[in-house]
Amino acid sequence: MKVKPMVHVVIAGAGIVGVSSAIWLQRAGHEVTLVDRMDGALRTSYGNAGVLAAGAILPVPVPGLAQKLPKMVFSRDEPLFLQWRYLPRLLPFLAKYLSFARADHVAHCARSLSYLLADSHAQHQSLAEGTGAERFISDEDFCFGYATAASYRADESGRALRWAHGYEIEELDGADYAVRDPLYSGQFAKVVCYKNSGRISDPGAYLAALLAHFQAEGGTMLAAKIEDIELQHGAYKALITDQGRVTGDHIVLAMGAWSGKMAKKLGIKRLALESERGYHIELHNPSAMPKAPMMVAAGKFVVTPMEGRIRCAGVVEFASTEAAAQDGPVQFIKRQIATLFPDLTYDHMSDWMGRRPATTDSLPLIGPARAIANGHMAFGHQHIGLTAGPKTGRLIADMVSNQPSNTDLSAFDPARYQASS
Repeated sequence: MKVKPMVHVVIAGAGIVGVSSAIWLQRAGHEVTLVDRMDGALRTSYGNAGVLAAGAILPVPVPGLAQKLPKMVFSRDEPLFLQWRYLPRLLPFLAKYLSFARADHVAHCARSLSYLLADSHAQHQSLAEGTGAERFISDEDFCFGYATAASYRADESGRALRWAHGYEIEELDGADYAVRDPLYSGQFAKVVCYKNSGRISDPGAYLAALLAHFQAEGGTMLAAKIEDIELQHGAYKALITDQGRVTGDHIVLAMGAWSGKMAKKLGIKRLALESERGYHIELHNPSAMPKAPMMVAAGKFVVTPMEGRIRCAGVVEFASTEAAAQDGPVQFIKRQIATLFPDLTYDHMSDWMGRRPATTDSLPLIGPARAIANGHMAFGHQHIGLTAGPKTGRLIADMVSNQPSNTDLSAFDPARYQASS
């Protein structure tokens, strides 16, 4: 006899966070409906760097960033871009965002994110077990390449903080690393490898395999544009979409950079959520393939071996979620590639742009929407959505299932952005 589902959970958003939440909720015995526009390559989970960056525990705003911003914004050789017509809307967010560029907040982020990220490889393996998506996961170092000894020394505080939180680090001279991977011969003075990281060889195909498994296990997938959330008597009643109403017992909001409007309906009215856009370029059928993911410190972009191609992903661009992709970030990455791989050949090049959800304090919202009894938040992961997706989904499933937790998750509590009564 089939066991009756405990509750019906509707998840708004089918990126890695939404799909992870759906699978873990399904495994806990719930009926689950996923709702998403399903616009393929436009989704952020499709185009990320493919790295399980377990050590990505530092926020972008660090002490001294505000002083560097003017040079970064006006230089064509820096990985920061801004669409100027968007600046008036961005300024309140930016002021609050930069106010967190303090040593105490960096330490707070490191403590909080180390819990969320440290076991990311194992979390992905657990999520993918029995789904057919296992083949995309590999256990590889995440390396940082420094062109000069000075740039290596400038990153010392970040290495020290990761070391303090238990991350295993291997440091090599550039020449020694080039023996391991000749593709980088003559490029780096120092290379730092973070162990116990990992890689997804094709994020889009990985997500598709997880979604197919969810549907094969009885989950419902609705391709629809989410327009509103209907509340009744202080509780979630239905999603309003261009395909009709989607009712359920619980709502999980996991719409990434598009979550802000809906979060306000669920009582999170003080949230400033911005679209921190990222780009990638792929080199198809290259003449050589890197051995492991590499963060190129000079350009702040990641080079990752994919299936049949190399993906070069990175940069930060602040602009509207609806604004078209710009040429500046693409040209920046192309210049970096030409410098890094002068002898590499490939069949052709393609490019992509996606939108990361950025919060002012650089921490995601994971937890109950306390203004209503049956809503949960799972968004705001910025650069770590792929890495943190499976654990976030497991946490959400435990919360919906009323499973007790001994972990302090207050750093992620959406209540920090809730309007005071």
